[in-house]
Amino acid sequence: MSHRIRLGMVGGGSGAFIGGVHRIAARLDDRFELRAGALASTPERARESGAALGLPADRVYDDFKAMAIREARLKDGIEAVAIVTPNHMHYPAAREFLKRGIHVICDKPLTATMADAKKLARAAEQSDALFILTHNYTAYPMIRHARAMVAGGELGALRLVQVEYAQDWLAEPMEEKGLKQAGWRTDPAQSGGGGSIGDIGTHAFNLAGFVSGLSVDALAADLHSFVPGRRLDDNAHVMLRYAGGARGTLWCSQVAVGCENGLRLRIYGEMGGLEWPQEEPNHLWFTPLGEPTRRITRNGPGTGPEAARFSRIPPGHPEGYLEGFANLYGEAAEAIRAAQAGTAPPPELHYPGVQDGMAGMAFIDACLRSSKRDGAWVKLA
Repeated sequence: MSHRIRLGMVGGGSGAFIGGVHRIAARLDDRFELRAGALASTPERARESGAALGLPADRVYDDFKAMAIREARLKDGIEAVAIVTPNHMHYPAAREFLKRGIHVICDKPLTATMADAKKLARAAEQSDALFILTHNYTAYPMIRHARAMVAGGELGALRLVQVEYAQDWLAEPMEEKGLKQAGWRTDPAQSGGGGSIGDIGTHAFNLAGFVSGLSVDALAADLHSFVPGRRLDDNAHVMLRYAGGARGTLWCSQVAVGCENGLRLRIYGEMGGLEWPQEEPNHLWFTPLGEPTRRITRNGPGTGPEAARFSRIPPGHPEGYLEGFANLYGEAAEAIRAAQAGTAPPPELHYPGVQDGMAGMAFIDACLRSSKRDGAWVKLA
């Protein structure tokens, strides 16, 4: 099984941003090879996109169902598929491949609606294939180190979790100016009920839970759309109550002028605090109670095997977004090969799966319910 994993792609054709990111990530460690695709919503664009990527004409499909059926029958058919479509297509596409035993690597959030999320969870449970959700920020070296520190008790019992994700790219009505990425993200039919809360709020929610190990019991949310005429929220403030008594806050915004990709996580326990800024991803700040703040770097003293396993280049060189995706693809490759060999996956794998996706959908659902009730506290489904 030393050959590259044969990969297909649904979505990600010409003009699509995230498809290119997934293709780069899949090839960075030379573990995958793109063999087939249903790359666009129209046959003409699908074929043009396939030709541009150098795919054979007979492995470029007009729709994902035809792709799943034929690839499952081919001797050299794809072993895994990356789904990089707008949210409303995640479930129908994933279903077709899961039912045929083809492993699925899907962009977040899980689906557009809770109803589809539940159906996708059942499809994944009934399939022998794996389902991997690409919350890429969980695969940064310093995030893996922070998770290990929390799990190792270095902060003591956790008290506070604060996470924010601020951008400004939707401060103007970009959906009215023909920007494709803005168009579908602000369309409830394609994105679902959550705007910023679904697009970047789920990243913040997932990251806070991944590092802290805590689960949210209840929340109170204030969702708002500042741009006139926008149908989905572009800003959200959320208070969180964690099981066990810790408290948290989450702010996400796509109208915070001056913010590019301001994802930031802070966790405070009885014995110390951690802070990680995504725009300076090689640095993790740790303050033990009563001691000076320490800067922990990706390759510096104090980092353990969790960070080292995901560090690719020498100290001082920036490493982040693409490498985070590539690290998840690397973990996906390890898990796929283990599944094909009938063995247990390596214990150090921590890629997000369908249950993480379900938690994100429960978060969106609770935020929508709370905001409609003027910020009332609601339980997560």
